[in-house]
Amino acid sequence: MASLTPPSLIDLQDLRLDDARALLEHAGQDGLQEPGESPLRYLQRVVNGLCELSLRDPLTGLGNRRHFRSVLERSIEIVARSGESVLLLLLDIDHFKNINDTHGHLVGDQVLQAVANCLAGCVRPMDTVVRYGGEEFAMVLPNCRPACGRTVAERIRRAIESLSIAATPQTSLQVTISIGGAYAPEWVRSTADLWIERADMQLYRAKSNGRNQVYLDLPQEISVSAEEKGLLFGHLPLAEPAGLDSVDSDAPPLPHRVSA
Repeated sequence: MASLTPPSLIDLQDLRLDDARALLEHAGQDGLQEPGESPLRYLQRVVNGLCELSLRDPLTGLGNRRHFRSVLERSIEIVARSGESVLLLLLDIDHFKNINDTHGHLVGDQVLQAVANCLAGCVRPMDTVVRYGGEEFAMVLPNCRPACGRTVAERIRRAIESLSIAATPQTSLQVTISIGGAYAPEWVRSTADLWIERADMQLYRAKSNGRNQVYLDLPQEISVSAEEKGLLFGHLPLAEPAGLDSVDSDAPPLPHRVSA
């Protein structure tokens, strides 16, 4: 039987890497091949750099929504296996539309960058801060016990409240944020969407009750949804377990988002 001829290796000289190098250089990375660097190592470095850029928000430099979802999925697995306390915070700049309407979108971008830098300075290296979309940010805080969650969130809220943002040489702006948070149900393999929904409900409460506030769905207040009960108990031929109903029975249903 005739042997198969292995496919020839790609000649890197045939690859058009100009756009890739330009992206890396714009992001402050070196997109040029170093002296003595092998073509394979150089290509791997370019690919790694592009993968990193694909997880980053270009305006603020924070992680983007794709990175956020990946972190949430990993955190859910950790919580399901170990019961570790992981807090998700959603943070929304109050009245951001007014900033854009009054001062213009360039100033709005400056506000987003300043808030992003402040948020990044409020957390530990193990924490994740992302731009979730528009004027909304998100944080995932592992190993954050419920007794500390509100203190951490309040510290972040106060840090933004005290921030002075130079919009123009003559004008400085101050902004506030509303924060909603939720802990992942311990020992339950939930879903990212359900976890986000819990935090989003608390963010709505912060917005609707005056803004510049913190509302957290603490573990003792968490209501296990029908979907999560199915994830946990669906394989057992048992009646619905007792004690899993919401303690906070007066919590409002998930509404449409209040405008910023």
